[in-house]
Amino acid sequence: MSLPRTLIWSSALSALLVAVVVVSAALGYADIGPLEVAYVLLNAIRLPGLDGTSPVWTRPFHFEVASSTALIVRQIRLPRIVLGAIVGFALALAGTVMQGFFRNPMADPSIIGVSSGAAVGAVAFIVLPLSVPFGRAAFAFCGALVAAFAVYAIATEGGRTPVATLLLAGVALQTFLGAVISFLLLNAGDNLETAVYWLMGHLHDSTWGRVRLALPVVVLLFAILIAYARDLNVLLLGEDDAHTLGIEVERTKRVLLATSSVVTAAAVAVAGVIGFVGLIVPHMMRLVVGPDHRVLLPTSALAGATFLVATDTVARSGPAEIPVGIVTAALGAPFFLYLLRKREVHAL
Repeated sequence: MSLPRTLIWSSALSALLVAVVVVSAALGYADIGPLEVAYVLLNAIRLPGLDGTSPVWTRPFHFEVASSTALIVRQIRLPRIVLGAIVGFALALAGTVMQGFFRNPMADPSIIGVSSGAAVGAVAFIVLPLSVPFGRAAFAFCGALVAAFAVYAIATEGGRTPVATLLLAGVALQTFLGAVISFLLLNAGDNLETAVYWLMGHLHDSTWGRVRLALPVVVLLFAILIAYARDLNVLLLGEDDAHTLGIEVERTKRVLLATSSVVTAAAVAVAGVIGFVGLIVPHMMRLVVGPDHRVLLPTSALAGATFLVATDTVARSGPAEIPVGIVTAALGAPFFLYLLRKREVHAL
C-alpha cells in the first residue's frame, strides 16, 4: 500500500518543485519569462543514444533561446536554485529521521550538535588566515562530523547508546560549541561580517562546483535512509518492541544517526546554518501523508527542496538580498506556533 502512495505523492511534489524552480529562475534583474526558462531547461536535457555502434548523448529539444538568456539561467540562476533544492532536500530528510529516531517532535538536524560543529569549522576557517580549495565547506563538513562522533562517543557505553543520553549529550555539546563560536566571533576582526553572514545561512555564492560536491553525498545517503524506512517505523514502537520484531536496534540506530549526521553536514557545509526547514517541513508532511516513513521520508525531502527554493527566491527578490536563513525563520516560526496552537503538532 505504501509504494503507490509514495509514487503519487512524490510525483505531485516533484511537479510542484519543477514549477517553483521555473518561476524562481524567471525572477531576477534580467527580464526572463518562465517559458524561456522552460526552453533552457528542456534544451539542457541529454538522452543516451547510438551513432552507428558508438554511444553518444543526444539533445531531443532544440528551442530558440537567446544565448545571453541561456547563459544567465544556466550559469547564474540555476546553480543557486539547484543547490537550494539539494540543501532543503537534505535538511528535511535529516529532520524527518531525527524526529523519528528520538521520538521527539521538537528534534531537528541540529539536535546532536552537527550544525554547531559545522559552524565552528566554518567560522574558524573564516577567522584563520587559511587558503584551501573548498576550505570553508571542508572545515564545516569536518566540524560537523567531529561533533556527531563526539556526541555518539560520549553517549555510548558498553555498546549501547541510549536515546535520552544521546539527546542530552547533543544539547550539552551545542552549548559548548556556541561558546566556541562566540569566542571566534569576538576575535574575527575584519572577518566578523563574513562569519555572521555565513551563520545566518545563505545561497548567494552558489556554484556548480558546490552542487557537484553536495549532490552525490545527498543522493547516496537518501538511498540508505529509504532502505531503513521500515526499521524507523518499528523503532517508533520502542526499542524493546523493535528488538522483538527482529530489528538489530543498536546497529540500526548507528546507521540512522551516522547517515542523518553526514547528510546534515553536507547541507550545512555548502549553505551555512539554515534553521526550521528540518523542523517544520516533516511536521507539515506528516499532517498530509501520515507517519509511515516509507512515504514520509521522500515526500518531506521533496517538500523541503521546494520550500527552500521558494524562500530563497523571496530572500533575493527584495530591494536588498537577505540571508535565506532569516526568511525560513521568519516564515517557519509563526507557522510552527500556529500548528502548536491548533494542537496539530503532537507526539509521534
